[in-house]
Amino acid sequence: MKNNEDFIIGRHPVVAALRNPNQDINKVFLQSGISKDDETVRTILTLAKGRHLVISNVPKSKLDLMSDHQNHQGVMLAVAAFKYATIDDLFENAKKHDEPPFFVILDNVEDPHNLGSILRTADAAGVHGVIIPKHRAVGLTSTVAKTSAGAIERVPVARVTNLVNTVNDLKDRGVWAFGTDMQGTDYRRWDAKGASVLIIGSEGKGISPLLKKQVDEMLTIPMVGDIQSLNASVAAGLLMYQGFNSRHPL
Repeated sequence: MKNNEDFIIGRHPVVAALRNPNQDINKVFLQSGISKDDETVRTILTLAKGRHLVISNVPKSKLDLMSDHQNHQGVMLAVAAFKYATIDDLFENAKKHDEPPFFVILDNVEDPHNLGSILRTADAAGVHGVIIPKHRAVGLTSTVAKTSAGAIERVPVARVTNLVNTVNDLKDRGVWAFGTDMQGTDYRRWDAKGASVLIIGSEGKGISPLLKKQVDEMLTIPMVGDIQSLNASVAAGLLMYQGFNSRHPL
């Protein structure tokens, strides 16, 4: 793989990428002997031909190697390295939807499956953008793309050098910052109707102390069992949907 190239793996992520006119695609890889009767495979071929892309039929063993033995489902794309948005892009996305901004910051989330799952839920819950740090955190990878089931094409992701400075910038632009902690307001009382950014910490350490000082209000998820922490993507999903519920009441 070239340094400026990555892969998108799996049928639904591939379809989403092919339908995105801004995605720079270099080549389509299709497993030799794969059934052309499958509706999704036919869609992939139609979209690829419509974009005049090179389609390479390759053995399953090559796809296994290229995907690092992930579940590629017989199809992959070679694409230009995933592009990051800017903070201004995230505000523009909110403006495009004619809604107050609703962002998510991930503080040191290192598992690509968690990031992919969070992007998938963010897309469903109407989040206008996700912000991640450049250091000590996972970036946009082929694993993230596959786990997101195509959401990586629809939810802009900004990558910043300093999360504390970014939160202060957001607050200067009228955004309220909400964090997650063992002690705080019950998340079911959270009202995210206004411009809001939700900060999710890593599973082991939570939100870093310096970032916690910038938060306007802490939210907590009540738990009655012996386990007193949730997977980062599960916690993010609960909180994002509380944000959605407050913005779209029944």
